[in-house]
Amino acid sequence: MPKRDQILVGLDIGTTKICAIVAELAETGALNVIGVGSSPSRGLRKGVVVDIESTVESIKKAVEEAELMAAVQINSVYTGIAGSHISAENCKGVVVLKRAEVTREDINRAIESARTLAVIPHDRRILHVLPREFMVDGQEGVREPLGLSGHRLEVNVHVITGAVTSAQNIIKSVNRAGLDVVDIILQPLASSEAVLSQEERELGVAMVDLGGGTTDLAIFLDGSIRHSAVLPIGGQNLTKDLAIGLMTSQTEAEKIKVQHGMARAELVPGSQAVEVPSVGDRPPRIFSRRDIAEIIEPRVEEMFELVRREIARAGYEGMLGAGVVLTGGTSLLEGMPDAAEKVLNLPARRGGPSGVGGLRDIVSHPGYATGVGLLLHARRHADESESVGLRNGGAWSKMVGWTKRMLEVF
Repeated sequence: MPKRDQILVGLDIGTTKICAIVAELAETGALNVIGVGSSPSRGLRKGVVVDIESTVESIKKAVEEAELMAAVQINSVYTGIAGSHISAENCKGVVVLKRAEVTREDINRAIESARTLAVIPHDRRILHVLPREFMVDGQEGVREPLGLSGHRLEVNVHVITGAVTSAQNIIKSVNRAGLDVVDIILQPLASSEAVLSQEERELGVAMVDLGGGTTDLAIFLDGSIRHSAVLPIGGQNLTKDLAIGLMTSQTEAEKIKVQHGMARAELVPGSQAVEVPSVGDRPPRIFSRRDIAEIIEPRVEEMFELVRREIARAGYEGMLGAGVVLTGGTSLLEGMPDAAEKVLNLPARRGGPSGVGGLRDIVSHPGYATGVGLLLHARRHADESESVGLRNGGAWSKMVGWTKRMLEVF
């Protein structure tokens, strides 16, 4: 059985499912997945907790399943946060060097200077402060200024904030499930860590995580994050459209979407008939697969139109040389990359998570992108935790520690 101090756990609390992934951190730094558990999510809407008790039960089921597979006891987790309450802004910080050479203290002071310039309402908290670019004595494009000679250090940072109450409700749900929260990470950051290559980050890429309740966007250029957003639309919207259009239950609509759905009607091969159960005692109806695609396609186009507008609003239209990488469970809908290319006018691919060993075949599914990304983030920051994988501190001490930890380089 693995030692507890070698265990990392990523808990993806999504709108449609909650997933726990357990990994063993080897001495070499390799992450080997040893357990996976999932449960339908009942207590979230568009990425935000709206029913704590239902969320707690779903978390318990997912964690118990992962514990059984991994043969370990889970006590603390890294979890994600999403929802339309997430917002971001870019800020600049400037400091005069204490010596004629950039030190780690100077870098931290510059980032802190930028953070203090961010306009943060009292009901929000900073989740991440991500350096985009440094400048030493006006020299732009510096990625690692440590040790460079100069007198003045500037930094451009991407500041991501979230609603305090949304974060509190996530932590409260996890705590009531008997677990501690080591850290909270923005879900699109976690997903991008798992599915993007360094080359894509350099060329310019938009990572679009198509979840059940939200569509998460992260834009990278020249190796660093440039923009992030969470859009309040997801796979559940497709399911609801099908339920109405086919006059069936949402449960049946979800099955039909997964088994027969297609993002573009013109890609449907031939004329395939699908039997659709009706509500109540009414007899089932017969629809063609093209009928189903014609219900789905407008909503898919709306999703990508919102993404396109967000890319344009952020000023990165025409700058994404690596195109778009789609991930998340909804990205598995047949024809989704084609639909993205049509609306965004960019090359698109479907991206599954990578960077872990062990049971990697199980977690290579795009729906596990956030969970795997949480593990990769945890590995990078494991040394900051007092005891990785072990209970340390009470429920609200975690919240206090998180709100005080204003600076974090992802």
